[in-house]
Amino acid sequence: MSTFYIQQFGCRATQADGAAIERQLLDRGCTTASEPAAADIVVLNTCTVTASADAQARDAIRKLHAANPAARLIVTGCYAQRAPEEIAALPGVSWVVGNSHKPQIPDLVHSLSSVAPAKTANNFFPVAALDSDSAAPFHSFVGAQHAAPALGNILTCNIFDRTEFLSAPVLGGEGNHTRPTLKIQDGCDSRCSYCVIPFVRGKSRSLSPETVLSEIRRLSESGFREIVLSGINLGTYGRDLSPRIELESLLRRILDETPVERLRISSIEPLDVTQDLIDLFASTDRIAQHFHMPLQSASNRILAAMHRWYRAGHYARRVELIHERLPHAAIGADVISGFPGETEADHAATIDFIESLPFTYLHVFSFSKRPGTQAASLANEVPGATIKHRARELRALAEKKSAAFRHSQLGRTLRVLTLHRDEDADTQATPAISSNYLKLAVLGRHSHNVWLDVQVSAEAGCCSATDATTPFDTCIVASP
Repeated sequence: MSTFYIQQFGCRATQADGAAIERQLLDRGCTTASEPAAADIVVLNTCTVTASADAQARDAIRKLHAANPAARLIVTGCYAQRAPEEIAALPGVSWVVGNSHKPQIPDLVHSLSSVAPAKTANNFFPVAALDSDSAAPFHSFVGAQHAAPALGNILTCNIFDRTEFLSAPVLGGEGNHTRPTLKIQDGCDSRCSYCVIPFVRGKSRSLSPETVLSEIRRLSESGFREIVLSGINLGTYGRDLSPRIELESLLRRILDETPVERLRISSIEPLDVTQDLIDLFASTDRIAQHFHMPLQSASNRILAAMHRWYRAGHYARRVELIHERLPHAAIGADVISGFPGETEADHAATIDFIESLPFTYLHVFSFSKRPGTQAASLANEVPGATIKHRARELRALAEKKSAAFRHSQLGRTLRVLTLHRDEDADTQATPAISSNYLKLAVLGRHSHNVWLDVQVSAEAGCCSATDATTPFDTCIVASP
């Protein structure tokens, strides 16, 4: 059977898709290659959230083809769904498979494995026909119909016609195989004016509660102590199921019916952060005290233009409720700099808003025009230099807020989970993470996936750590 390599780009949802494809290929007898150059087939799982993400994928395709011309390149993911013809025109691309047809990639790999790689002049590898609608016309993400290329090397259709849910735990990435991520929701029913993701991932759909519980039990029994739950719009989990179930109810079932030691919730929309959800977080130490709520802007005028469902006052009240019940919780936000029509006053409103609230970190993004979105057609674009200047101000503020949060933790005793240590690095420190998303470097060579109680000291940001058998060591707080 073929050897394969999956190269991932983008968010945790994309990584979960790649993990599911890897699991399916291994089940079919394929073997993983240690690097792309050693693989018969390379699957590139792309992102399209920004123009730079598209450029990164194109650059990777060119480099992979140059390094391994014999490899069959299958390009999939959000960029493949949005602009399949653009990708198919790149040298070395054998197949373009949109999110709509990701579940068929194992069949495609099997088909490629049975055909000799006789290369054609136009850089495509002809393969045996699949039992699919691969020869049918496809739809781009804006709904315009095109004729399929003559070689039929594109597998994509209207993503809103598909109901498949592709997911498997992601064991790599942040946490280095210590904190797996489980995607339990995909797609989005909102239509933020700047966002292309609903058009390339389709409507909101949820993994069944039974499957979620089964996966979490399996991961816990395998020794994982913290599991991260993710989704494209996680707060909408279960609204598509019959009977309907809310995210809060799922979390209670996980706590009651699985042995997981700590859950962490990824990004969740502010209006989905209810008083009941906050109270649940505050009632147990088995849910990480960590909320990531996309803000994007604190200007109500810009929020309306973005088609966001809240205003600055609504968002502020959520932050205040969290801080009242969980004063040491991590509170993070996404912020977009330079949305079309953003004035200096709008930017100042966002700066002032962030200054006034207990945020602990920010993810700052420069506005990126995405084809087909409403924001892409707006005429009042902000100059690139202005966007960069405003983004720098936001990042400087983010570091200020992060530093203040780290300082507020001095003198506290925290329970942290150790992560994998780079054995080749010239350091005696072990990375670790706290419930409230504080990144620590614990001096001493500790095993990964171990709970440590650390006391953050006021002396040069140092702290001491212990477990059941180890005397106190010193540690330092690392920047998040």
